[in-house]
Amino acid sequence: MISPFSFVGSKVAGACRSCADVCAYIGESVCAFGGILFHPSRFRAGDFFLAFQRAAFDGLVITSGIGLLLGLILAFESAAALRMFGAEVYVSDLLAIGLFRELGPLVTAIVLAGRSGSAFAAEIGTMKVDEELDALTTMGLSPVRFLVPPRVAAAVLAMPILTVFAELAGLAGGAGVLSLMGVPFEVFVEHVTDSTGLFAVVFGLVKGALFGLAIGMVGCYAGMRAKSTADAVGVAATSAVVSGIVSIALIDGLLAVLCYICGV
Repeated sequence: MISPFSFVGSKVAGACRSCADVCAYIGESVCAFGGILFHPSRFRAGDFFLAFQRAAFDGLVITSGIGLLLGLILAFESAAALRMFGAEVYVSDLLAIGLFRELGPLVTAIVLAGRSGSAFAAEIGTMKVDEELDALTTMGLSPVRFLVPPRVAAAVLAMPILTVFAELAGLAGGAGVLSLMGVPFEVFVEHVTDSTGLFAVVFGLVKGALFGLAIGMVGCYAGMRAKSTADAVGVAATSAVVSGIVSIALIDGLLAVLCYICGV
């Protein structure tokens, strides 16, 4: 029978080792990106374009579809509440602010975490199971420097593109709902432009890029830490999705607090 002190001690030691691994991974990744800034030829452009195609272009349809459905749902639900006041036209203001500042980047990030974050973890996890990462280490190549920067850069650049398409699709869905309620399209466009400024649009894109950074880093880390077992790839993909969504929620919460403190 394991004593309570041994059980607690083993858990604490495991948590400390995990924290040390995360810190080492972040530090090595920062060094890898710093090395690329001084030596751009080390950047694996082929891996970057392949990861970017899979993350951005292959995900446009599903992201735009979810954005369209999101705009339809928000417009219908908001109109039902505002109809009793005769203020259906202000649904466009609510829709624009919600999509540009919060829902557009957040929903897009969750989709990217499910698609690309799990894909990064599965790819690198398969390399770990096949001992390809050990082969890179034996040849004197850092697996982090070799594999992480192209995938993280692809996720960071893909997120703003997907966010824009999701927001435009959401606005199109909201415009369609309001047109059925008798609100002209010109009035919808006027309210959208008046309620959202340049800051809201740029803030949403920057937030999306931060979400992409977190998704790429978490996905690659899950693949790097995969075990050499039969179910290792599945466990790594699941861990990447769950940890990526948690990271997205944490970053979103921190940015919300920061905006509240700054009064924006």
